[in-house]
Amino acid sequence: MDYPTRKEEMILLAVFHLKEAASLVSIRKHLTALTGRSWSVGNIYVPLDRLSRRGLLQSRIGAPHPQRGGKAVKYYELSSLGRRTLRELKEVHDTLWDSAADLALDRKDA
Repeated sequence: MDYPTRKEEMILLAVFHLKEAASLVSIRKHLTALTGRSWSVGNIYVPLDRLSRRGLLQSRIGAPHPQRGGKAVKYYELSSLGRRTLRELKEVHDTLWDSAADLALDRKDA
């Protein structure tokens, strides 16, 4: 399997969390709040496009919004492949972190 990058994984998880409200703007706000760092539109849009082309995300166009000058918003959702990929990634991460359980006890960096 070709695993997503860490940034792509975070975007997939944001889409999962936001459910039907997952748009470029809401994903950006969500990740900024969680990470405490600023995310540019390009840092979100490019991976969203790549994840969509790989079949991990699906998109739909919402109704036009008067606040956006009548322009519609594009919303994203996980595809079944995207859900499977996130489950597999979690298993890999859990296995890797289980093998590093003593890292929390290692205070050499403190």
